[in-house]
Amino acid sequence: MARFSKIEVLETMKSTGVVPVFNHSDLQVAKEVLSACYKGGIRVFEFTNRNDFAYEIFRNLIMYSKEKCPEMILGVGSVVDPGTASQYIQMGAAFVVGPLFNPDIAKVCNRRLVPYIPGCSSATEIGFSQEAGCDLCKIFPAGCVGGPAFIKSIMEPMPWSMLMVTGGVDTDEDSLRGWFKSGVVCVGIGSKLFSQDVILSNEWDSISLFCENILTIIKKNKRG
Repeated sequence: MARFSKIEVLETMKSTGVVPVFNHSDLQVAKEVLSACYKGGIRVFEFTNRNDFAYEIFRNLIMYSKEKCPEMILGVGSVVDPGTASQYIQMGAAFVVGPLFNPDIAKVCNRRLVPYIPGCSSATEIGFSQEAGCDLCKIFPAGCVGGPAFIKSIMEPMPWSMLMVTGGVDTDEDSLRGWFKSGVVCVGIGSKLFSQDVILSNEWDSISLFCENILTIIKKNKRG
């Protein structure tokens, strides 16, 4: 069972503005990355279900975070079916993210009051997701469906929408400014935050500093 309520999860995503997206088959690497992000001020972290036995890594990360990163809200990404969502929720996932919208996943998450953040690429998909109880929708792949201009176009007729963007988000200030000025609540960043060179060389402190810098940029450019 998740240690954080649905409201706590959504409010933390909104207040911090960034959700690191990460996956690795080596548990120790995953622990180091999670700790580095925590040290850098990150309080929401998405571990993606992208390789065999990813659930084993996630289960261990949940237990590790309780002791070493007690304020970290840990969720799962790349979920496309309700069975997988149930499995991760049973292990303590505080939120579930997917590359697409599956109404059956919404039912599973709503029953347990766990935020479901589906991938959407049109106003219609966003609308159907909201009808199914999804407070926050993920625009994916954000860089391919129109960028910040797409977000602005959605927010004009649907100003109540809470949108997260993943895919095509750069870590420089110009990119982040564009997304937040368009109206997004938060951004998801994966490979741009965790380069292979940094992982292979165990430069965990550089990840912490990178996170600190991104949080500073976001705080500066977020809407009030």
